[in-house]
This record gives sequence, structure tokens and C-alpha cells, in this order.
Amino acid sequence: MNFLDNFLLPTVLGICLCSGYIMKQWIADIDNKYIPTIVAILGVILSIWMHHWTVTPEIILEGMCSGLASTGMHQLFKQYIEKKETPKI
Repeated sequence: MNFLDNFLLPTVLGICLCSGYIMKQWIADIDNKYIPTIVAILGVILSIWMHHWTVTPEIILEGMCSGLASTGMHQLFKQYIEKKETPKI
């Protein structure tokens, strides 16, 4: 999986992370199962835009990886922030 690191675009990841968070918090009609698909598509569009509207398989992969990584990063932050202390016995 380390080879996928070459396909992450921090700007796209950040925009997708924020967009997914906003969708989750503010748009009640969107089911959670659709958010990864939406941010993957958004990631592809942003990646193509960042590469001056050039479409190649690598650029599509960069966008999809960055968009989907944003959902994983959201879960990581959520678990870190909402970490509950275990009771001491």
C-alpha cells in the first residue's frame, strides 16, 4: 500500500475532508454511505483541475485516492477527538 502514497495530493485530501465533514454535519438528507463516493468524485474533479484539465489514469487515481483517504482521515480524527477514557478498575 505504500505505493499509493505517491498518489495522495494534500490539497485535494484537505478539500475533500472539509467537504465531507460539511456534508455530514449540515446536509441531513445525505446518507453516510454516499459520502465516500461523493468525495472520491470530487477528488477526481479537483485533481483534473489541478493538472490543467489533463485526464490520465494516474490523475484519476490521485483524485480517487485523495478523496477516499479523506474519509479515513475523518474517522481517524473522530476516534482521536472522541476518545473516551476507560474506567479504572
